[in-house]
Amino acid sequence: MSDVTIIPERSGDAFRLNTGQQLTVIDPRGEQVADLLAYSAVDTREVISSGRTLDYAETIRLTTGHVLYSNRSQPMLEIIEDTVGRHDFLLTPCSVDTFHHFYPELPPHRGCFGNLAAALAPYGITPDDIPIAFNCFMNVPVDGETGTISVLPPTSVAGDRIVLRAAMDLIVGLTACSAPASNGGSFKPIHYRID
Repeated sequence: MSDVTIIPERSGDAFRLNTGQQLTVIDPRGEQVADLLAYSAVDTREVISSGRTLDYAETIRLTTGHVLYSNRSQPMLEIIEDTVGRHDFLLTPCSVDTFHHFYPELPPHRGCFGNLAAALAPYGITPDDIPIAFNCFMNVPVDGETGTISVLPPTSVAGDRIVLRAAMDLIVGLTACSAPASNGGSFKPIHYRID
C-alpha cells in the first residue's frame, strides 16, 4: 500500500494514474468535498464527462459499480468502493465568479477552478479545458417536483473514502474544495493514495 498524499485545505494537486491503478480519495475529518477531473494521458482533449456518465448510468447517484465516462464515451474510472454513496456530478468547480455570486460578503477565492487550473497547467491543460468535475462527497439533493438543487453539508465522516480504478492512462486533478456551503462552513484537507 502506498503512502497517503495530503492536499491542504483550499488547494489542489494533479498527477498521473496509469491503467489498472487505484485512486483512493479520503475525507480525513469529514464533511469535505474533493473535486476530481480526469483527462486521457494520450490526448487531453478526451476528458471526463458528466453528460455521458449520467446518461449511461441513468442516475445521478453514482456509487460502487458505476463507471465515469469520457466525452468520447470511453470508460475512464470505475468506482470500486464507496463508503459514502453521495457525490455530485452536476455542479461546476467553484471559482472567483462563484464567490462573487454566492458569497459577496467574503473575500473572493480562486476556488477549485483556479486550483485545478494551476495544478493541471504543467500538463498543458488550460482553464478552458476544465469541465464539470466529479465532486466526491458533495451533497446536492434535487427536489423531485421543482428540480431545485440545494448544496448541503456532505454526509461523509472522518475516514470515509471512494476508490476508483483507472480504465486508461490518465492525468487527474484533485482538490480540497474551497466553497463554504459545500463543506459545512469549514475547510479541511483531502487525502489520496495511489495503489
